[in-house]
Amino acid sequence: MAGKQHGGEFDVLIVGAGLSGIAAAAHLTMQCPGKSYAVIEQRADMGGTWDLFRYPGIRSDSDMHTLGYRFKPWTEAKAIADGPAIHKYVHETADEYGITPHIRFRHRVLGADWSTDKACWTVTARREEDGAEVQFTANFLFMCAGYYDYDQGYRPEFPQEASYTGKIIHPQHWPEDLNYAGKKVVVIGSGATAVTIVPVMAQTAEKVYMLQRTPTYMVSRPAKDWLANTMRAILPEMTAYKITRWRNIAMQRFAYNMARNKPEKMSKKLLEMARKMLPADYPTFEKDFQPPYTPWEQRLCLVPDADMFNAISKGKAEIVTDHIDHFTPTGIKLKSGRELEADIIVSATGLNLVMMGKTNLSIDGKATAPHEHVSYKGTMFNDIPNFASVFGYVNASWTLKTDIVADYVCRLLKLMDAKGAQIANPHLADTDMPRLPWVDDFSSGYFARSIDKLPKNGDRHPWRVLQDYKAEKKILTEEPIEDGIMQFSKAGEMVKPLEATAEPMLEAAE
Repeated sequence: MAGKQHGGEFDVLIVGAGLSGIAAAAHLTMQCPGKSYAVIEQRADMGGTWDLFRYPGIRSDSDMHTLGYRFKPWTEAKAIADGPAIHKYVHETADEYGITPHIRFRHRVLGADWSTDKACWTVTARREEDGAEVQFTANFLFMCAGYYDYDQGYRPEFPQEASYTGKIIHPQHWPEDLNYAGKKVVVIGSGATAVTIVPVMAQTAEKVYMLQRTPTYMVSRPAKDWLANTMRAILPEMTAYKITRWRNIAMQRFAYNMARNKPEKMSKKLLEMARKMLPADYPTFEKDFQPPYTPWEQRLCLVPDADMFNAISKGKAEIVTDHIDHFTPTGIKLKSGRELEADIIVSATGLNLVMMGKTNLSIDGKATAPHEHVSYKGTMFNDIPNFASVFGYVNASWTLKTDIVADYVCRLLKLMDAKGAQIANPHLADTDMPRLPWVDDFSSGYFARSIDKLPKNGDRHPWRVLQDYKAEKKILTEEPIEDGIMQFSKAGEMVKPLEATAEPMLEAAE
């Protein structure tokens, strides 16, 4: 410990003070009030994504009745909320549950080492204001660090971009003083970020082009949920919230299952809806709006109050489906020969996906990495003791997973206390079990670029990430924790391999 400062000893250490980390702390407060905890956060404020991103129009791409916490109703009129409103919601939650004093801001986690002899994690963090290394110890480590690199977004290098004389900006690093009024702007990309930025910039810019290689599915939805707002006016707040949340979860599940089971039908429906939002004489609809993949192979892009379609209809925004040949001093030359003039180019080209907040993990001093492990119930990982991580849904709101993972962790901690155990380890006895991709049938670029770095799926329960809220809710909140796989022991005890006793697949995982 020489040269390192001691940051404290805790029962639970949470990494990340974004939506997931604040939820985890709130659940611990409610369900395990006797447990001590701290939250390690690299930024100067809580909120995660909603504190980091400052680009124009930053908003949720899920409704806040499912992106919001199960235990704290969303009461704003807009269900598709802007970044500042979500940031405020996270702060309110932290204040209501007394979480803020437990947060260690501006501490960047560097590494975490598990000691079997001591039954604890030693987490090393760098304190940003002075560079000092601080060590925390905890019996249980709860990773809530999100899924992408906060330091750098993904931006490819474009041919001859050095010749361009204007500004190139990535949305993850948006300059606060950027003035785009009356300017020509090219936004490169077709994902949620581009679809958010384009209509907002188009309000004051001279013209905004959304330059895409391939289209994405866009779905318009009212920013305000009139039924939710009506129910909140006549019913108790929590009752109205639960009803709205249940309805929206059911709608998400129905839409996703329809997309998976009847992709052609769903594709046709989505395209018909988009076509109705555009002028009847729109010349290149199939080229600009019909993706070469089926719905939910990538996330659908939510368009609140048809703002993207309206910007196109008014001529303030234009979708250009083409490939970049090279940058010029004044813009971008396309493969088709067309040149787009631009004072500002926004590279909305995506994120760099990372696991565990880039924390270097080791077990008894031996380094290990996420891709060397298999997911256990979508929450823990084989043979990493006393360790859980939140990774939300690609087909629904992120926070749905956060709530049920926190439920499971609290159940596990209570069972460990009841058994007098200090270690809980999901042991994989069948070392020959096939390793499958972390997420099936999802082709978004940030996953494709990082697939080799992600944990693996097995071919049977409980070694599967299901991407199914209903099934995982049952698994994490109702099924017994003692399943013949989770091993319990005391500090220093050797954990002996168990025979594989689990059934090949439970009904919930089918």
